[in-house]
Amino acid sequence: MKRHSFSFTLTAEQQAQLQKLLHEGNYRPLHLPYTRAAAAGPDCTIALYLSGKCLIQGSGAADWVTYVLEPEILREVRLGYEAVLHPEASAPHMGVDESGKGDFFGPLVIAAAYVDPALAKAFEALNVRDSKRVTSDRVAEQLALDIRRLLGNRYSLVVIGPRAYNRLYARLRNVNRILAWGHARAIENLLAAVPDCPRALSDQFGPKRQIEQALLQQGRRLQLEQRPRAESDPAVAAASLLARAGFLRALRELQEKYGCAIPKGASAQVQAAARQLVDKQGPQVLLDAAKCHFRTADAVLAQLHLNRGALGPEGAAVSRPTLRGRHETGALRTEG
Repeated sequence: MKRHSFSFTLTAEQQAQLQKLLHEGNYRPLHLPYTRAAAAGPDCTIALYLSGKCLIQGSGAADWVTYVLEPEILREVRLGYEAVLHPEASAPHMGVDESGKGDFFGPLVIAAAYVDPALAKAFEALNVRDSKRVTSDRVAEQLALDIRRLLGNRYSLVVIGPRAYNRLYARLRNVNRILAWGHARAIENLLAAVPDCPRALSDQFGPKRQIEQALLQQGRRLQLEQRPRAESDPAVAAASLLARAGFLRALRELQEKYGCAIPKGASAQVQAAARQLVDKQGPQVLLDAAKCHFRTADAVLAQLHLNRGALGPEGAAVSRPTLRGRHETGALRTEG
């Protein structure tokens, strides 16, 4: 299956060369948000973002990378040589990622996915990529379904529902501590299926020791690695899609349970939905439907002439940088 989407991070010099090429060549300029330059080429679009990332998409994307970007801008051959340039990406390891961290409603979902050379090749054929690069929920869920079929039992999913999340936050007062606990549990669960897995990789969200301290005896023999933009790794990308699909499924379950819209994010639309929910069910429903330390909770309660006292101790917690605490173990759902 031919890939239709490619992403490269360019140096400042490469960005300047690409801007010149798109301006002077036979390209049709496009106006896209957050880009330095964007254009339509032969059966593809090229977008150079302010971050330095170059995204090429379309049926002609592979040819444009091969015959234009590599020889004229990168000055090296990468396409088709990913396994040579980054052999660790296809070596046996697991990737861990999460979804729902920035969403008021719904759980925090952490997934771990295993990769070996055969799976890495299959993921590449499916165009498995960071879920943030998949704009359609439907496409993300279909990719997650395909990934689960390929992996069988070689993945795990930890779902920290709102009630458990709020208890954890009331005790730990730190999102990174909750993430570290969830990452550690996902790793441990997956090790039951792939006990010889030598390495685990995740995005960098806090001190690595937080995950290491949360791991049990079996997990502590792993080589644990964190790095920025780890979603470029096939195992982490697969985990990001599995976590997103799990989060979307949980939102649908909440919507069915309460009979009203449960939107993603923390926007004005989310506030309106939360007000409607509290009007119907009372303020403590937020403990079962939302992450109550968000400022969104304060805004919603204030609009209804209430304050955090209406939520009780578990919803009264405010963010603090550090707080020692024990790990919560109840009211979690795991899969895999």
